[in-house]
Parts: sequence; C-alpha cells; structure tokens
Amino acid sequence: MSVFLLSSELSFPSPTLADDTGLLAIGGDLRPERLVLAYVNGIFPWYNADEPILWWSPDPRLVLFPAKLHISRRLQRTLRSKRFQITFDTAFEQTIRACAGSRLEKGEDTWLNEDMVQAYMALHERGIAHSAEAWLNRELVGGLYGVAIGRVFYGESMWARVTDASKTAFVTLVQQLIQWGFQLIDCQVTTRHLMSFGAEEIPRRLFLQLLRKYVRLQNTAPVRNWNVFSQIPGLNLPEER
Repeated sequence: MSVFLLSSELSFPSPTLADDTGLLAIGGDLRPERLVLAYVNGIFPWYNADEPILWWSPDPRLVLFPAKLHISRRLQRTLRSKRFQITFDTAFEQTIRACAGSRLEKGEDTWLNEDMVQAYMALHERGIAHSAEAWLNRELVGGLYGVAIGRVFYGESMWARVTDASKTAFVTLVQQLIQWGFQLIDCQVTTRHLMSFGAEEIPRRLFLQLLRKYVRLQNTAPVRNWNVFSQIPGLNLPEER
C-alpha cells in the first residue's frame, strides 16, 4: 500500500487504501472543513510535533455502541456517591490543554501540539467539537473531548487528576448521548481501558458502513453548546483568551 501526499485540495483517498498500520496520508492542513471531511470518512489526524500531519484509518477499528456501555461495580459506587459534578462544554480549552499537559507531565509524547489545539477549538466554536468535564470542590479534575457529527461521537482524548474523574465524565456523556439518539462512539485505536467500558473491535469495512448510515441522521443534542447542566457557582474557569 502507498501512503498518499495531500495537497491543498479538500479531498482524501479512500480509507480502504491505508497501509497495514492504518496510515493513509501525509500533509494537508487542519482547517475545520478538512477535519470534518476526515471524520465522516473514518479518518483522523495523529502525529508528533516534529512530524508532518499524518492521517489514519486503522483496521480493525475500536468502537463503543452506547447501549452496550459497561460500568464496573466500583465505578457504579463512585457514580452513586455523586462525588463529581459533570458539565458539558463549560471548559473546552482547559480540557483539551489538560489532555496534552497530563501526557507531558508523565514524560510522554503528545499529538496535541498548539496547531491541533487551535484546530479543535475552531471546531468547538462551530458546535462540532465538545467536552465533558468533571469537577471536585469546584476545581476541574478530569474530562474528555471529541467530535460529534450526526449520531456519531468521535472520542479524542481524556485526562484525570483524581481517580475516576474522567471515567465519571465519560459515563455521564455516554448516557446523555443515548438520550440524544447517538448510535456509535469511535474510540479509534484499541486500549484495554476503553474495552473495559464495553468497546469492541470491528472491521473497518463495517465501521465505514455504520458511518455512512449514522452521520447523516439528526440527533436531539443542542445545536452548538452542550452545556445542558446547571452552571456550578464558583467554578475555577480559565480566563477568556
């Protein structure tokens, strides 16, 4: 298989042409229109700061069907305790930057360089990228972000400073997505952490079929802002930039 070089033209090769590692193409840009086109075709960007933009479509693909969400007994106890307060789209920038920072603090590489952060912030401003945040004593202690198109949510990254914070945010988000009619959560690549929630590997061929079916359907989520929970007084929100 060949890896394709993208130009300024807004297009992608078929994701079925990706190589054995899932790498499909190199180059292009991160403008919102290209990112949306990538996601609806089962493609996502993932690269290190010292690399060109790399576009991937792995086979198999890890997905979670929302109705199959599995919650461990220990996490159920945390949920019942209502230890964390969960919001949506209340601190998107803080959440995505925390996802990057948590990896760097561990001495790990992160694909969330400044260009990527700005790209997803642009999607957020258009009501396409969203975050779920976990708060403890009015401090942000975990969360996740991703992209929503039609009835598909594409998970991107999560972080936690307190045990079960991001897990609680994730479960709360999935439960809300079910109410809004979402049918598929893209988990991208396989991890034991996501499989513990009931995520499963499916062939890319089936994944692409499901995308064609679900991205065209409407859901009942708010059009732009998912902040469906009451504001929590005194939250430690970042200053506007």
